[in-house]
Amino acid sequence: MKAQVLLPKIFNFPFTYNSRFKNKIGDLVEVPFGKKMEVGVIWKNNYTEPKKIKIRNINNITDYAINKKLVDFIEWFSSYNMVPIGLVLKMVIGGSDKFIKKYDDLIKIKKIKKKFFKLNSEQKHALDILEKENNKFNVAVLQGTTGSGKTLVYFERIKKIIKKDKQALVLLPEIFLTNEFKSRFGEFFGFEPAIWHSKISPKQKRLIWKGVINNKIKVLLGARSSLLLPFKKLGIIIVDEEHDISYKQDDGVIYNARDMAISRAHFEKIPIHLVTSIPSIETYNNICKNKYKHVKILKRFNNNPLPETKIINLNISKLKKKFIAEETINLVNLHLSKGDQVLFFINRRGFAPYLICKKCGYKHVCPNCSLYLTYHKIRNKVICHHCSLEKNIKKKCDKNNDCEFIMYGPGVEKIFDEAKQIFPDKVIKIFSSDYFKTKEKTKKIFDEIKENKINILIGTQMISKGFNFPKLNCIVVIDADFSGRGYDLRTTEKNIQLYHQLSGRAGRFSSKSLIIYQTSNPEDLILNELIKNKSENFLKNELILREKNQLPPFVRLIAIIISSKEQSASLQAAREIKIKLKQINNLEILGPVDSPLLKIKKYFRSRLLIKLNSQILMQKKIANVLNRLKISPKIKLRVDVDPMNFA
Repeated sequence: MKAQVLLPKIFNFPFTYNSRFKNKIGDLVEVPFGKKMEVGVIWKNNYTEPKKIKIRNINNITDYAINKKLVDFIEWFSSYNMVPIGLVLKMVIGGSDKFIKKYDDLIKIKKIKKKFFKLNSEQKHALDILEKENNKFNVAVLQGTTGSGKTLVYFERIKKIIKKDKQALVLLPEIFLTNEFKSRFGEFFGFEPAIWHSKISPKQKRLIWKGVINNKIKVLLGARSSLLLPFKKLGIIIVDEEHDISYKQDDGVIYNARDMAISRAHFEKIPIHLVTSIPSIETYNNICKNKYKHVKILKRFNNNPLPETKIINLNISKLKKKFIAEETINLVNLHLSKGDQVLFFINRRGFAPYLICKKCGYKHVCPNCSLYLTYHKIRNKVICHHCSLEKNIKKKCDKNNDCEFIMYGPGVEKIFDEAKQIFPDKVIKIFSSDYFKTKEKTKKIFDEIKENKINILIGTQMISKGFNFPKLNCIVVIDADFSGRGYDLRTTEKNIQLYHQLSGRAGRFSSKSLIIYQTSNPEDLILNELIKNKSENFLKNELILREKNQLPPFVRLIAIIISSKEQSASLQAAREIKIKLKQINNLEILGPVDSPLLKIKKYFRSRLLIKLNSQILMQKKIANVLNRLKISPKIKLRVDVDPMNFA
């Protein structure tokens, strides 16, 4: 008997093997491939068998199988995102050749002392609505003011699902959120969830993979890639912070984990809950069309009010080459005197975004990327945040003296230095990804914050997401800038979501809290709508603008990025690809143009943008054209379905 076997490699088709076993679709089998043995999956017999090729035998059948629903989802995922089906399978079974050889190791579930949590009337009402359609596919948006207790609502939802011997997947947008979340989960359920992300060890991945496929793990908390794990009895998917752009994976296999989670729930015929304080534009549009159920929690969990707001006009305040205004300092001192913690927010890593020599005008620019190098004082180096290149700051001037650099713009390290001068007797720490390199450092700073051993935090965007800091009652936004960079149609949407989430970090356990916006544009419409807490007005207006300009979610976009070490070669290849794509009807093809970030990692980048009707899937036709192209090996091609920006 012959069988089709899909291998977790870059191929877009399965291979034919002889089989002496009783296989079914989804079985994991061991097969010879080249000179090695590989683990693959028995696939559908929909593919043409090659002629005049010696067909080899399946070596062994394992004890593991993925279900038919996941097989169908893998095929759909591959087609929609225009990636080889073998690479999607690799995300599902990974290095399963290592998984299947050890049968004795099992995941150990750590028990924790439970705490008692009681839902308030709003939370109970939300839970009742979510539970109405229990055992079939439906999308429900759980929207709640920051601090309203949305997490407790879906914890209760999960508790009832796992009592039915089913599994739950909770997606989080960032790896660093998992540890904070794990402790809250343990206090509620009395055991720790399994955690899956790129930084866990191969051994832990093996244990979790086996626990998931055998239904031994009931709740898995994970970053994007956990969506492709082979759950045996998946009963619900939760996408926390559904609006977060971190759900979009831009390297390797490019996909949006939130959108793919909705699709997986559809294939699994199970409910999915999108959890947010302000929905993404796409989600809000589906709410308006009644495609998604919408549940709101308006009050904070313990009825504490949202922070008061104060706008400080930087055009009036005399900063004297500083970045923290005098009025801000006075307000911060009031909170510090009461024992409150204070956060200074600046969404720039490092010390200064760029440096210029005042004598010769030299600028530190990355030789690999079209970007200024950021100065990091703690390492005394300039660093590229795209390719990670590092350089010493010293540079000989034209007159053979050392350059004298002026540092433009502040980063977290610069604000840290300034805060130390202004508040010399306070304990001040930086909350940025550059400072969380180890688990020990991360745990230490969280413990110090919760025990109120830190007075002032200087933080980047990562601090706005999902953290509970009991004594944080004053937030200072150093530069409330709502302008875009010109190549991101979602700038306004992302800004209002960011600052709304950020303001929600303050006053979660206090009746008196404050957020200060320092800005050079105090009349900014978005800032003033944000202060009035009228995010729904913004979403309505943004939808009107998107429809008028024929932008997502009213059209579908597919970006094609063509890269080469020669700029002219990338543009020429883009022109040739455009000619081929014009063979397809009902496509509008824009470009080619140089990417706003022209060069990344030594490659010059050109872009084509395809616009098409949002109701029609044209990916197969586009993929067929691209697969027939005869492209020089010096050219790289990336396809980004539903791009988040045009960089």
